[in-house]
Amino acid sequence: MTATDAQVRLIMKERSHGKTQQQAAVKVNLRSRKTVQKYEQLGQLPSELKEPRSYRTRPDPFEKDWAEVEAKLAVAPELEAKAIFEWLCERDGSQYQEGQLRSLQRRISNWRALNGNPTLTLDQIHHPGEVLQSDGTCMNELGVTLQGEPFDHILFHSVLPYSNWEWGRVVQSESLLSIRLGLQSALIKLGYVPQAHQTDHTTAATHKLGAADRQKSAGERGYNEEYLQLLAHYGLEARTIHLSSPNENGDVESSNGGLKRAVKQHLLLRGSCDFESVEAYEVFLFGIMDKRNAARQVKLDEEIVVMKPLTAKAWPQMRELNVRVGQNGILRVGSNGYSVPSGLKGKRVIARIYEWHIEVWYASQRIESMPRVPGAHHYQINYRHVIDSLLRKPGGFRNYRYRDDLFPLDVFRQAWDVLNQHLPPRRADLTYLRILKQAALGLEAEVAQALSQLLNQDQGQGQNLWDEKTITELTGVMTTPQCLPVLALPQVNLTLYDQLFLVETEHVAA
Repeated sequence: MTATDAQVRLIMKERSHGKTQQQAAVKVNLRSRKTVQKYEQLGQLPSELKEPRSYRTRPDPFEKDWAEVEAKLAVAPELEAKAIFEWLCERDGSQYQEGQLRSLQRRISNWRALNGNPTLTLDQIHHPGEVLQSDGTCMNELGVTLQGEPFDHILFHSVLPYSNWEWGRVVQSESLLSIRLGLQSALIKLGYVPQAHQTDHTTAATHKLGAADRQKSAGERGYNEEYLQLLAHYGLEARTIHLSSPNENGDVESSNGGLKRAVKQHLLLRGSCDFESVEAYEVFLFGIMDKRNAARQVKLDEEIVVMKPLTAKAWPQMRELNVRVGQNGILRVGSNGYSVPSGLKGKRVIARIYEWHIEVWYASQRIESMPRVPGAHHYQINYRHVIDSLLRKPGGFRNYRYRDDLFPLDVFRQAWDVLNQHLPPRRADLTYLRILKQAALGLEAEVAQALSQLLNQDQGQGQNLWDEKTITELTGVMTTPQCLPVLALPQVNLTLYDQLFLVETEHVAA
């Protein structure tokens, strides 16, 4: 009778405890003590007694085409089995069936193991206080929202490889501003400065070398001047990984995944992924990182011993640009555009760019503050900045390039659609612009409520409901403040002035 490896191991254990062969056989549900005797004499497990199979149990369906498959893999080792299988099926028709894909995947996997030459991961030795690695990792997969709205963001994540101490800040892009924010925040939290700061080849820190320099420094990139100034301010050496070598920044890359898993678990425990603001969300993240860092304190202390105390003051968390406002009232910052008050048309202004917002300054006064637009080639138009120009030139509204930004709420667009159904184009445009003007006076919520009433009443009444009189009654009345106190002017007794005049006259006569 044949036994399993587990049964034989239990037999040997029972025999070592003084049990007889028969007792050991009963213990492992074997009917014969001879089986126990057999494996005691052999001194091997059943699996060790099997001869390795060197033959196939069924014909290889890809044998006829394997030479061609192998030739393609030799030229392009990155080819996937699925692509090759689809190519074979298209070429040979019904010769192959869908269930044979797995067989091809196994054979190609075996071929790669014997013929491939992948680059190995080379384990690194880390020294205390040597380097702070930084990387931006996308956090969108966590499903975080701000006041119910999806929040797309990146975490600028910094790690000390020796102790695995970590810190991070929420940013919207991998820009120089995000490096300023993230790096300085990590150094301030740490209170010490390592020898170097290491990034991947982010364009915020590095750039392509010229032709002459590239020949001298193959596989490297140059550092941006502003980035070097930031590091010099803190006494940090600049380091970057070699091209196509993400493993050189592997500690922070690995820590990215661990931190995101931890955040996910804490979100599940919290019972909600929604936060009031970016600041509230960051407080939540800080708490998680503090907990994780508490277990790293012993090794962190070893790093602190060899690091320099932080003495340099933090750089401002913004950049200043001197920019001229276009004739269209749009201020271009980088590749994005922002509307500003029309009075600034053609003026030079100072744009202060922060990670999450932009401030516009003119004549030493802050004129406007607006959310910073992520990405490139986007525009943010505030209808309050252009409404007066549109009312003077209503014909420019219908084909206005940024018209979609002139619907502050969904109800405004719905109203615009209904106006176009009931009124001639020019009249519809002018009516909507008058509605928008009232919203611009600080009554957006009230006007939105009035429009909702109109939309609910619109049951085939059409033009009669959406005429100018009705619009004025529902929205125009709101332009007059409702809660201003009535000032009662005191009554003046003019006889007092007469008496004073008589006294003055008598004095002059005397």
